[in-house]
Amino acid sequence: MRKALLIGALFSTATLTFATSGDNMIGVTPASRGMGGLGVGMPVGPVDSIFRNPAWMGVMENKFTVQFGGILFMPKVKARNKGYVDSNPGNNASDPMPYDTGYVKSRADTFVVPEIGIVHKISDRLVFGLGAFGVSGMGVDYRDKDGALAQMHTTFQFMRIIPAIAFKVNEMITVSGALHGAWGSLDMGAVMCGDPTDDSTCWNASGGQSQALGIGFQVGASLNFGDFLYAGITYQSPVSMTYKNVFDADNQMVDPNNIYEDLKLQQPQEVALGIGAAPLNGLKVGLDVRWINWKDADGYGDFKWDDQWVYALGAEYRPISNLALRIGYNYGKSPIDGGSKNLTRPSSPNIPNLNAPFSEYDIAWFNLIGFPAITEQHLTLGVGYEFSKTFGIDVSYVRAFEKKVEAKATMMSPDDLTVGAKNAQDSISVGLNWKF
Repeated sequence: MRKALLIGALFSTATLTFATSGDNMIGVTPASRGMGGLGVGMPVGPVDSIFRNPAWMGVMENKFTVQFGGILFMPKVKARNKGYVDSNPGNNASDPMPYDTGYVKSRADTFVVPEIGIVHKISDRLVFGLGAFGVSGMGVDYRDKDGALAQMHTTFQFMRIIPAIAFKVNEMITVSGALHGAWGSLDMGAVMCGDPTDDSTCWNASGGQSQALGIGFQVGASLNFGDFLYAGITYQSPVSMTYKNVFDADNQMVDPNNIYEDLKLQQPQEVALGIGAAPLNGLKVGLDVRWINWKDADGYGDFKWDDQWVYALGAEYRPISNLALRIGYNYGKSPIDGGSKNLTRPSSPNIPNLNAPFSEYDIAWFNLIGFPAITEQHLTLGVGYEFSKTFGIDVSYVRAFEKKVEAKATMMSPDDLTVGAKNAQDSISVGLNWKF
């Protein structure tokens, strides 16, 4: 094994996933994704409303709507590790030698994320919806790549199963509530070293696949001013998840009886509001703003994620009644930052449940090599076509432009340690719709 003398490699790490706004998809159905992830401030479809703002189910005209589809998600992720390696791997007393992996491409480059939903108009005032949405599904794979990337390989899946109800107070106001049942699956693998100059101290830190369940809730409201102006607001509660025995951060050095540690990840609370308008016949435009509270979420906050403000802008134009053309833009500043980091580790473990202390640079290493959720700008396109009064198809394409983040630290000379990530994404989503 090539023995990296990089401070961050002591905890060179694990990961989860990333989608586009942190580890949240910008939208779950093709109609929403084609318009930049809209759905809070104006209606974009009954099934999408189950997830984004259930109050908009109240404008549904048909008795039943059923949709199923999925997202083909194609990230292009690269990682870089600049530091030192042992100049003589057979001699533990040898001097360190500068080393730079350059940007290495992850082999994990294709994922499928499903979605299915049904909405039933019980009465003129009451609408019920039930949906299951994959809101994340990704990972990285640096096995058989440069050894200084710790043979990192990870997968993460996260799904929400949502029963929702909307009550139409009057022709203008609708209120809603929903439960969010969550299922997650996490596998984190990496080779870690207690002493990066001694191969005998290295171990495989993977605890294998771990699954967890969680629950949360959502409330929302919508305003419809005569199908001309729209407004909406929604709150989504945190969802706590604990992945058992998923990683070994210390090779049993702290507790010999506790081989693998748990990792607690709390999907953060969100507040979102939006507005929309239909200024011309066949044209709808909208703007949504979401606040995602990563900083106070267990796990994410411990690894120094910042809160996000996510802005979605989109439009739909129907040149004929059964054809919808969509375009959108989505921006959310990366919750993971770079810049100068400290190498000093605290005297005791500082990440809950992990039995090893992490310096600022260790945390940056963890985020950028294992969890590079850094994309910010997205351009989206979509089209919908209704083949009949009961059947239609929606398709969308999302391009997340490449974003690079690097963190640096000083070991022997200024900024001689660097860890970095690049992330760009393409995705295509398809949804089949039936109305009765």
